[in-house]
Amino acid sequence: MASITLKGNTINTIGQLPANGTQAHDFDLVKNDLSHVSLADYSGSRLVLNIFPSIDTGICAASVRTFNEKAAGLSNTKILCISRDLPFAQARFCGAEGIDSVETVSDFATGKFGQDYGLTIIDGPMAQLHSRAVIVLDENHQVIYSEQVPEIVQEPDFEKALAALA
Repeated sequence: MASITLKGNTINTIGQLPANGTQAHDFDLVKNDLSHVSLADYSGSRLVLNIFPSIDTGICAASVRTFNEKAAGLSNTKILCISRDLPFAQARFCGAEGIDSVETVSDFATGKFGQDYGLTIIDGPMAQLHSRAVIVLDENHQVIYSEQVPEIVQEPDFEKALAALA
């Protein structure tokens, strides 16, 4: 279990993020068109997993915008923005914002991604949503960077996450 805060109040996650050097867990997430996507669908590509509670909050939306800006210059890299929002909400946000260089995918159906990656919030007002985290995977889907953001209303360290790809 990891302890994080929401506006200074302690809340907890179900576990710890995967450690550097470990193999990423497979996943089954839902795309905006309601099709499913798994880790195998990104075979040979590096991945940045930008994970957050809800696309409809300011910091979460800012992280999607920032990664969208940075994604254009990355080779062989896909950025997945993952939350438990309905795919329709993710698509609405991306359409309104002109987001087109990242993929939004949802864990709304089962929450299994959040459980497997140790980031489901287990108490407090955001229980069952995902904590804010970034996990970077190499071409073989080994974890090369992970950050559990300690305060939900803080942005992740974008530069450190992207530096892991260098």
